[in-house]
Amino acid sequence: MFVSPAYAQAAAPAAGGAAAFMQFVPLLLVFVIMYFLILRPQQRKVAQHRAMVEALKKGDSVVTQGGIIGKVMGVRDDEVEVEIAQGVRVKVVRGTIASVVNRTAPAAANS
Repeated sequence: MFVSPAYAQAAAPAAGGAAAFMQFVPLLLVFVIMYFLILRPQQRKVAQHRAMVEALKKGDSVVTQGGIIGKVMGVRDDEVEVEIAQGVRVKVVRGTIASVVNRTAPAAANS
């Protein structure tokens, strides 16, 4: 009756290391599943977008993330000059280009 609960619990056998590891297995499985279903596809999509933005050149038709459709008139380090109407040119940041609608064909070689 006068025995403290902490002293009484110390007499019980200690749990094995395998049992503690088995408690973390479901948590590890959740992280692995999240990596393959969410993180890995997102990294692939970012890499594709980066490659598309780096390959922009004069004459490409593009769509910005704001929905503006235009033709690339100039490419600089971090900016792209886009003509959205005849004589109306705007500068947009490269990262805001959502997609390339129509790539220009390479010029035919005159031989």
